[in-house]
Amino acid sequence: MKFKQKIFHSLILMLVFLLAACSNGAQEEQHTTMNHEENGHMDHSSSGEVPKGLKEAESPAFKVGSKAIMNTDHMDGMNGAEATIVGAFDTTVYAISYTPTTGGEPVINHKWIIHEEIQDAGNEPYQPGEGVAVEADHMEGMDGAEATIDSAEQATVYMVDYSATTDGELVKNHKWVTESELSAK
Repeated sequence: MKFKQKIFHSLILMLVFLLAACSNGAQEEQHTTMNHEENGHMDHSSSGEVPKGLKEAESPAFKVGSKAIMNTDHMDGMNGAEATIVGAFDTTVYAISYTPTTGGEPVINHKWIIHEEIQDAGNEPYQPGEGVAVEADHMEGMDGAEATIDSAEQATVYMVDYSATTDGELVKNHKWVTESELSAK
């Protein structure tokens, strides 16, 4: 009888550990996917005003007024949406991690801000791992936040208008989509 009780208790204990491990992984995955949009209100649309010093692209792959398909999921409703190009600019584009000035969990690998949206940015691009002060307001709590550069690349970035594939929300002057995230219609 004692032997059966030990086996039963061992099985129960293993089941508890297994369920706890599965639950923790699901929570981590949920945190990663929720982190980007639920952590701060995403301002999908903008006024269309561009930062001082930002130069228009001389020969962008997608001309202003043309249409393209977005192949990115850094925001719900973007992947597969048809975009109208409203601006094309050559600059350094950054993915950043930061803690919102409004509090809450850190935002990891936010895509994208540009060189001209960094406080007191000089002429040289920042490198991954460097700290910067953000002057972009794409998300609530972003403007004024201290951030770490996750990645940096010279690229043509686009401001686009599109209707979200998830709910049909019309987004005007969205900042920013990179050339690699667009394909011809």
